[in-house]
Formats: sequence, structure tokens, C-alpha cells
Amino acid sequence: MSDAPIEIGYIQQLEAEVKNLKRLLEINNVLNTILLKPTANIDALLGYLMNAAATLTSSQSASVILWREDLDALVIAATTTDATNLIGRVVPLDSIAGTIFKDQKVVQVDDATTDPRHYEGIDQTNKFVTRSLLGVPLIARDKVIGVLEVINKHTLPWTIEDIRNLSVLAGEAAIAIEVGQLVMALQKANAELAELDNLKNDFIAIASHELRTPLGIIMGYASFLQEEDDASVSEQASKVMESAMQLRRIIDAMINLRYLKQKTESLQREPIPLGAIMDDLKHDTLAVTSSRTHQLEFVMDDVESRIFVDRTRLLMALNNILNNAVIYTPAGNKITVTGRFHPETNEAVISIQDTGIGIEQDQLERIFKEFYQVEDHMVRRYGGLGIGLSIAQAVVHAHHGRIWAESDGLGKGATFFVALPLAELDEQD
Repeated sequence: MSDAPIEIGYIQQLEAEVKNLKRLLEINNVLNTILLKPTANIDALLGYLMNAAATLTSSQSASVILWREDLDALVIAATTTDATNLIGRVVPLDSIAGTIFKDQKVVQVDDATTDPRHYEGIDQTNKFVTRSLLGVPLIARDKVIGVLEVINKHTLPWTIEDIRNLSVLAGEAAIAIEVGQLVMALQKANAELAELDNLKNDFIAIASHELRTPLGIIMGYASFLQEEDDASVSEQASKVMESAMQLRRIIDAMINLRYLKQKTESLQREPIPLGAIMDDLKHDTLAVTSSRTHQLEFVMDDVESRIFVDRTRLLMALNNILNNAVIYTPAGNKITVTGRFHPETNEAVISIQDTGIGIEQDQLERIFKEFYQVEDHMVRRYGGLGIGLSIAQAVVHAHHGRIWAESDGLGKGATFFVALPLAELDEQD
């Protein structure tokens, strides 16, 4: 009978420990939840951390003090008190927090008023009285990153459970803080990149608009002069027109730079007959002045099969490939565009075959890289930015299609293929 009180006390101790472990597990889950939010906020993480620390140790308040590499100092990052003016304040290294940080050990102070390390500057600023304090180092990946303190325990003394619970919490918190800081840094970098991307797009839009206006006037006058009876004037005007057309292609490429990162969800897709796409491509091509110097043939083996595509984006991609064929095929040579259904793959395949300069085998994949051109930039005979095929590839891939090139080598022409899955029956309705 005499052992009963001891046994009951032991059971109560175990129940308290289990309760604390459950609370620590809940805290860890909440910290992870905060970090996993798309709008992860380090302040929200620190705020929850401090409230949890104060509650877990039955203390009046808590603070997180972090080491700032840029300042080479300990700085108050968060506190449960209402004194927001303390955030960012430097804490001396000869203070209690500084001792915890340097020695990487737990420090327990039952009477702060008699401890010479107590930094009274914070109390004076905040009109707060620190009576007792328990602090543990924040260590992440064997590196101390700061200090977690709880202040003014409601009923002294600090217990072994307080030290253990705060130490476990500090271990979880250190990792969470480090991850949170990385997430915030990533969010900041992404925001800066987005802003830079917007500036780039704005610049391209303004520059292309400003270039198009005078270019249109030049092309108008050149077209008028081409009709002159004077052969010399007509010839010179044709050269001006040819250069103007090249400049227009460059401007169009600048405008279309944004499609290098074409995403599927931004497409406006609808079921369209393959024959309609081929007709549009033929109309667009024949409207280009330089194409009139080539033999263009359009072969449509299948006009009824439907493909689920964004008409405007797909035509832009196909025009890029066809313009490429026109540029690299000598005047008078033949270019053949074929559209047919391939039952073995259940795809519609559009091929553009030229009789131009051809492509070496080791270049067949590289030509789709952004800004890549086979010619050395110092001795180039052909113009362009080198992104037409890259944009075509991005658009085709966004349609869940395939694009590739084949060639027997230099001087033997090349054929580009675009394979697109057929529209499903429910997409055609």
C-alpha cells in the first residue's frame, strides 16, 4: 500500500511527458504547414514559434534572436511583446543571449536582476521587467543561427522538462527558420525575375511598335518605287524592300520572344480540320513577298482529320518553320508542304521539305536551341535572331506534339516534321 502514491506519481509524470510530446509533434506539423503554404511568411512562422515556446514552458513571453551575417551581430527577429520597435535591435555578445550563442549551451537564469550579463537596454526601451530567463541555441546543420528565449516563468523554478521541451522545440525551429529564410529568398528572387521579365516584355513591345511605324513607311515607298519604269530605280527599291522584309522578320521575332516559354494552359484550343490549317498556312505564305521567288507546293492528303489546337499559335509555329525554309532555300528552288494522317501513331503530321542548304547530322537537334544558329555570327549570310525554331518547338510541345528535322547533309535540303495528336471525339463536339 505504501508504494501506491509513488506509482500514481510516476504514471502522472509519464502522462505529462506524453502530453508534451504530442504538443511538440503538433507544433512541428504547424511549422511545416506554414512553410508549405504558397505565401510562406517567416514572420508568421516566428510568431507561432514564440507563442508555442511561451505556452510550452508556462512563461510570460518569448523572443527569437538571429545571427545576421551582413551585420556580424545578433539581432532581435521576433518577440511576443507588443514592442515592435525592438525588432532589428542588436543584442550585445556579452549578454545572456550572446553567451548562449557563443557557447552553444542552454542558459537558465532564475533571477535576471542579479546576473551581470542581463542586457537592461531592452527592458528600458520596452518598459518591461525581465525576472527570469531560459535560453537555448538554435542550431541547424551543426551551425548555430541564433537563440530562442522564454522569459518570466509564471512559477519558478525552471524545470528539466522546460529545458528538454525548449531544446526539442529549438531543434525543430532552427530547421524551420532556415528553410523559411530560403523560401523567402526564393520568393524574392522570383519576384525580381518576374519584374525583370515584365520590363523586358514592355521594352520589346515599345521598341517593336516604334520600329514598325517608320518601317511601314519605308516599305510603302519601296513598293511604290519598284513599279517605276527606270530599271535602276526599281532594282534599288527591290534591295530596300528585301532589307525591310528582313528587318520586319526580326521585329516579329522580338514580339514573339514571350512564346519561348509557351504553356499549355495559356492556349486557346479548339478542334480544327487539318485542311483548314493547311489553307491558312498557304494563304499566309503566299502573302509574303520573298516566297514568290520560290516554287511552293501544298499537298493535303487528309483534310478532314481534326486537331485540337490554338489556331493562332500553331500557325505562328508553322510560319516560323516555313520562313526558315524560304530563307535557307535559294530563289527558284522548291518547297513542299504536306499534311497527312498517320494511323499508326494516331497523329496528324505536317511536313515542310525544302531543297536548300541542308543540315549536318550533328546540328539536327541543336537548331531548336534558343538563339542557336549553325553559321558563325561573324560570317553570317542569313539574318534572324535564331529563335524561330525554338518558338515553334515550344508551341508544338505545349500542344503535346512532336517536332523534329531530318536532312541528308549539306546541300541536300531538309525536312521539318510537326506531329500533333488528333482531337478526341468529346473535344470535337
